[in-house]
Amino acid sequence: MFPRCTWVLPLLLAALPARAAIYTYVDRQGVIHFTNTPQHPGAREYHPGDDLGFGGAADKVRFANTPRMWAPATIKAGRTSRYDDVITRAAHRYRLPPALVKAITAAESGFNPDARSHAGACGLMQLMPATAAEMDVRDVFDPAQNVMGGARYLRYLINHFDGDVKLAVAAYNAGPNLVARVRRVPNIPETRVYVRRVLGLYRGYRKEELLAER
Repeated sequence: MFPRCTWVLPLLLAALPARAAIYTYVDRQGVIHFTNTPQHPGAREYHPGDDLGFGGAADKVRFANTPRMWAPATIKAGRTSRYDDVITRAAHRYRLPPALVKAITAAESGFNPDARSHAGACGLMQLMPATAAEMDVRDVFDPAQNVMGGARYLRYLINHFDGDVKLAVAAYNAGPNLVARVRRVPNIPETRVYVRRVLGLYRGYRKEELLAER
C-alpha cells in the first residue's frame, strides 16, 4: 500500500509550515492519506521512519491476512526464553508482532546465534552479508544486532508487499525480487515448506502470548 501514496508526502511537506503536524489515515479501499487537517476519525499523527523508510510510517499490526488462517506448528517449550527480550524490543521498534519475529527466528536458526548456512547466512535470523550491511548490522553473530536487523528487514518486506505476511515470509526465504515478479509464494519446495512452518509457528507463539496475558 505504501508505494501508492508516498509520492504525495513531499508535496504535502513542501506546502506546510516548518513545524506543522502531519496526520495519516487509511480509507476503506486501503489507500493511505496524509493531511494537516485531521478530520477523519481514524487519523493519527504521522511519524516518519528512519532514513531507509523502515519503522515509523507503518501501521502497527495492520496486515492483509491473519494467523487464524494458519495451522499451528509444534513448539518446544523454553527454546526462546533466552532471546525473548531481544525479540520483543526488535518487534516493537519495527511495529511487528513479537510472535512473528520469534517464528522467523525459530525457522531460520532454531535459536542458535552461531548458526551459519552453506549460502553464508548467519546468526539467529540468518542474515546474508549484504542484507546485514544494509540493515546496519555490524556483528551478525551478536543476538541483539542480528534480531534487530532481521526485524527491520521483515518490516521492509511487509511494507513492500502491502501488508501481506505470507508474501513477506516467502520473500524472506526466496528473495523479494522473485516474489514480486510472481506475486505469490514461489513454487519452490523449500520456500513452500518454509512459509507453512513460519506461519504455523506464528500462530502457535501467538497462542502462547494470549495465554500468558490472561
